[in-house]
Amino acid sequence: MDSRILIERVETYVTDLLDQRRHRPRDIVAKAGLFVLSRIYRSIVQFRIYIYKHRIFRDRTLGCLVVSIGNLTVGGTGKTPVVEVFSRTLEKNGRRVAILSRGYRNKGKPFVEKIVDILFKKSEDIPPRVVSDGQRLLLNSEMAGDEPYMLASNLKDVIVLVDKDRVKSGRYAINTFNADTLVLDDGFQYLPLKPRLNILLVDATNPFHNHHLLPRGLLREPIKNIRRADYIFLTKSNGGTAYRHLKKFIKKHNQQAEIIECTHRPLYLQNIYSKEIIDLKYMNGKRVASISGIAAPESFEKFLRTLGSELVNTARYADHHRYTQQEIIDFINQSIRKDAELILTTEKDAVRFPMLDRRDLPILLMRVEIDILSGQENFDQCISRICQAQPAKQRTY
Repeated sequence: MDSRILIERVETYVTDLLDQRRHRPRDIVAKAGLFVLSRIYRSIVQFRIYIYKHRIFRDRTLGCLVVSIGNLTVGGTGKTPVVEVFSRTLEKNGRRVAILSRGYRNKGKPFVEKIVDILFKKSEDIPPRVVSDGQRLLLNSEMAGDEPYMLASNLKDVIVLVDKDRVKSGRYAINTFNADTLVLDDGFQYLPLKPRLNILLVDATNPFHNHHLLPRGLLREPIKNIRRADYIFLTKSNGGTAYRHLKKFIKKHNQQAEIIECTHRPLYLQNIYSKEIIDLKYMNGKRVASISGIAAPESFEKFLRTLGSELVNTARYADHHRYTQQEIIDFINQSIRKDAELILTTEKDAVRFPMLDRRDLPILLMRVEIDILSGQENFDQCISRICQAQPAKQRTY
């Protein structure tokens, strides 16, 4: 069995456990095992933070503006659009921006080559993967990872690099491309590189899941570590008073950080093969089939209903799922039987779609944008204000 398929099946099973969709006796035992592993993981996380706090391991500075954007939980906060708008605004303000990504689930080297690199320390001499040099898109989504590929596709003048060692890729961006601004994609847990600004995203609709760390919950580290953030963005907010208790809870752990409410708004539709741009009004009254492999498919499906469509068929895959032709053909046939008029997917999913010769139904992606809900400023003004502020406080662990 393909390792990716096995990983997805394990992830799906664990997700079902966490969301209380499995209640057999063996599932209860599995939950207990996950709880034990969660406590062990928590200890490892806190020990890692301890050794950086006490300078046993030292974080690095690279002599330029470093902006870290990340989550406390695994997926689902809408991080990629925020990274995109931060990078675009900084570039518009005259900065030479490089996005440093880990490249989650990109196609890596064979296992044997990885072992050889570790034994002979070759990884230190291997340059990061250049997804975009700020002028051209150089790698496909399989080699780059879907999120770096999407960012490189949408940001024509921004460098996008992929490497697990982001200190190394940061130096490479500075020395090779003259970058003066580094944006750490998913950087909140990346301690070796010291950011000037630590931006934390929190999903207002599901901020901390069940408050357990992985693998019993979706937290990557304890909630109290919110204190490391300089700014906290509440994503998927509606701008109302419903989240005042969440804000109070966050302030209890971090009194200094400014909390900024924002929302993801649908912008337009686009045919993933012909690239034709289509107005959102096109969906009104349509019978729609939805297919997605993201951490929070409910938010995407809610968008479709909000725009006046009738959702007649849905398919949900594990986050970062790479589709096969047969999966898409089977879904098209199933959607036709349910009288669907079109198929909708996310922009992040679209980069993982295979080419198809047969296109019985139009397959469209939904492009979203970020809007600020609190205050009078727009997102560009907000980012400009944040990045022109005085250097942030000393990192708090």
